[in-house]
Amino acid sequence: MQFRAILNKDGGTLRSLDLDDFSQRAEALFAEEGHALECRVIGGDAVEAALAEASTAEAVDVMLAGGGDGTISAAAAAAYASGKPLAVLPAGTMNLFARALGMPLDLDAALVAIARGRIENIDIATANGRPFVHQYGVGIHARLVRIRNGMSYRDRVGKMLASLRAILATAIDPPRFEVELVGPEGAKTHVVSGIAVSNNPLGDGPIPVAARLDSGLLGVYLAAGTSSRELVALALDVFTGRWRDNALVSEAEVPEVVLRFPKRKRGNHAVVDGELIPLEPSVTLKLHAQAMAVVRPAEDAA
Repeated sequence: MQFRAILNKDGGTLRSLDLDDFSQRAEALFAEEGHALECRVIGGDAVEAALAEASTAEAVDVMLAGGGDGTISAAAAAAYASGKPLAVLPAGTMNLFARALGMPLDLDAALVAIARGRIENIDIATANGRPFVHQYGVGIHARLVRIRNGMSYRDRVGKMLASLRAILATAIDPPRFEVELVGPEGAKTHVVSGIAVSNNPLGDGPIPVAARLDSGLLGVYLAAGTSSRELVALALDVFTGRWRDNALVSEAEVPEVVLRFPKRKRGNHAVVDGELIPLEPSVTLKLHAQAMAVVRPAEDAA
C-alpha cells in the first residue's frame, strides 16, 4: 500500500525530534514490510491543508498523521469526510485516540504496528456536524484547557505540570451552569460543573480512554455542581481511576443526545478533542457507527 505521512513539526513530541532522520528510518521500515511511505514534514499552519490533500489523493491508500491532539483530530475529520483510512502516530501528550486504537506509544514500535496493521471500521462522533474521535466537553474541561493555553511549556512534562496548575486554578472558582439534556427519555434540566460526551463509553482506569470503538454509543458524563473541595476530590478520583465511584458523577450511554444551554454567556467555550471552540446554544451529538476506516495494530505488532 501507498502511505503518506503528515508530520506536524510544531506539534506534540515531534518538536524535539530530528524529523529528517525519523522520516528516512520510517520510509525504510515500511519498504521492508512491502509498503511505500512518503513522509511530509509540515508546519502547524499548513497541516490541515496537507491532510485534506492527502485524504483525497488517488495515489494515497492510507494517510498517516503525527502530532498533538489538534493534528489527530483534524486528520480524523479529513479521513471521515473522504473515506480514506487513517493511521495514527502517537506523538501527543496523552495520545488518547492512539491508546483507544491499541497503538504502541513508542514511536518506532508504532511505525511497526502501522506497517503490519489491519484496516478496520470504527465509530466516530459529531457535535453539530463537527467530527471528534475522543471527547466533547463543557465546563470544567473547557476552563482547564483555556487556563492551560495561557501558560508556557515546552514539552510533555511541562504540559502535564501546566494541566495540574490549571486544575488548581479552576478549583478556586469552579464553573456552575445549567444544561438541558434531551435524550431517549425526553428532556431534563441539570445544574452541573461539567459535562463530557465521549466517542464510545470510557473504560475504567485513570486515563479516560474508550473501552472499545464499535459499541455504537456515546458516553455521557455529568459532574454535578461542585465546591472547590469537591472539585479537588473529583480530580484526585480521576487521577486514581475511581471517578465512577464519585457521588457527583452520573453517566449514560446513548446513540444521540442534544445539549441546550439556556443561560449561555457570550464568550463561553466548549472543547473538542482538546481544542477550544465557541459554545453554541444547542449542540446535537451523534454517534456514527463504523463510519471511519483506521489502521489498527496486528496482534503480533501490538
